[in-house]
Amino acid sequence: MARARSWRTGEVPEDWRKANVTLVFKKSKKEDPGNYRPVSLTSIPGKVMEQLILGVINKHVEEKKVIGSGQHGFTKGKSCLTNLIAFYDGMTGWVDEGKAVDVVYLDFNKAFETGSHNILISKLRKCGLDEWSVRWVENWLKPRGLG
Repeated sequence: MARARSWRTGEVPEDWRKANVTLVFKKSKKEDPGNYRPVSLTSIPGKVMEQLILGVINKHVEEKKVIGSGQHGFTKGKSCLTNLIAFYDGMTGWVDEGKAVDVVYLDFNKAFETGSHNILISKLRKCGLDEWSVRWVENWLKPRGLG
């Protein structure tokens, strides 16, 4: 089976990694190219394999308690809303105790697009994820071609 071979070898077939890019209109004037965002449509086998590997990673992360309870983003059963509630509870608790509270909000523009793949791979290895899955993710993240 191609998926099992891909996972064992860490090799991702080139056609799985190719994407068809289409532009989706966001808002305002349709004549302004800045009002469109690219959406990459990857192959079905690539998407299926990506979900299988995600399942392996999620199971490992949950079993090994890799992510702390304060993590809300991309965590099952948590969301931006649960993060805001936890933050609000913490801040109001400190204010009720008479403590001074300063808050700084940061917005990291294109944080996901600029993250280092090497750091991610290093973190996956450090948390003890099996080498087959790590190699597959590493090869999946290599620059993709357009279909």
